Amino acid sequence: MKPLKFLFVFTSLLPIGPARAQKKPAEAQMDMEHHHHGGFMQEGMHHLVAKGVTLDAKLDAASHTVTLRVGPMNLPAHTGHMKMPQPPDQVWQIPFDGWLLSYHPKLVDSAGNEVPGTALHHTAFWNENRSDFLCPNKEEHIFGAGSEMTDWAEVPGYGYHVQKGDKIRIETMVHNPTATSYENAYLQVIIPYQDASENLPPRKNAYPAWMDVKSCGSSGYDVPAGKSEKSGTVTVKYDGVLLGVGGHLHDYGRRIVLQDATRKETVATLDAKVDEKGRLEAMPVKLFVEEGGFKLSAGDVLKTSATYENPTGRLLREGAMGIAVGYFVPNDDSKMASLRRKAPTMREMAGMAHDH
Repeated sequence: MKPLKFLFVFTSLLPIGPARAQKKPAEAQMDMEHHHHGGFMQEGMHHLVAKGVTLDAKLDAASHTVTLRVGPMNLPAHTGHMKMPQPPDQVWQIPFDGWLLSYHPKLVDSAGNEVPGTALHHTAFWNENRSDFLCPNKEEHIFGAGSEMTDWAEVPGYGYHVQKGDKIRIETMVHNPTATSYENAYLQVIIPYQDASENLPPRKNAYPAWMDVKSCGSSGYDVPAGKSEKSGTVTVKYDGVLLGVGGHLHDYGRRIVLQDATRKETVATLDAKVDEKGRLEAMPVKLFVEEGGFKLSAGDVLKTSATYENPTGRLLREGAMGIAVGYFVPNDDSKMASLRRKAPTMREMAGMAHDH
């Protein structure tokens, strides 16, 4: 069976446009207004808004893929995410009934050359028409990627069910810790899909499961100097199975541990691959597909713990996240129908802070 790779901890595909390398920092395009990135990634932080960033969505019925591009974005060298003008949220309206099968993220420039993934701080896709099954205070978080820029590969027989008209909000944050500036960079995500009208067996519905050390709050937190550990819990509300689990950390992160605290059983221990300076390079994925999935029961408390070793000798504000990411398949999918909700209007969106 093809291995399941989850993006934050799950590369690939057609280039559509990296950024042109510059010797001098690229001039940043920006508005002088602030944009609020809330919840999931950096709650309460304000950033200048990058001007001229749009979403381009192309559906290829022959190859059964959707290609999404967010950009263009200018990425001056040695610029952190707090000083970098950030793209405003974009909304992709689903044009079919069916299933999204996998996600292949990449940073590219307008010529199709690849831009280093380290320039992506994160991207997060949220279904505004559904609540998250673990944290119903949030929209359903269907995909996310960080600088690891690895794939969420297809799990044969499964998919994420969407309805025509569903609104997928795409939140993106960039930075550039490298010594090279890039102009006209794009976030590209290629999404294979199966249309429900095709003469194919329907997919089983799988739901992304985000188990965060911050529980159902915002994901970012401060990292003290030296070794530290942070834990959080969520409660499963449905019987079902996890097909696999990966993890998301930031630089200096060393390990994610997911436990079923109710059963006192370790679900997965995920040790990060880091370079000699402790910068994150990759995260492993643990699969349970051959065993029929890791069984979970309604009421089970899942505990996620993240370990960091910060060698800088100083507190890194909002410098960490610790998230275990998996696919959950409920025993009774009909119970998940209650998670559907009406997407907020543009006016309502303007007055709210989002869960990123």
